[in-house]
Amino acid sequence: PWKTVEAVELATLEWVTWFNHQRLLEPIGYIPPAEAEERYYSQLAPQAEYACT
Repeated sequence: PWKTVEAVELATLEWVTWFNHQRLLEPIGYIPPAEAEERYYSQLAPQAEYACT
């Protein structure tokens, strides 16, 4: 269906964006994977600050 390599690349980028930023996952509380990752690393940040002092 795609006529150029660029069209395939664009469709792939759009799908990856949807997959990571819009798709809601039940096992992680109906939030997108990117949000879950952001929450995970924000919880680690305060712990890392204490470990350095």
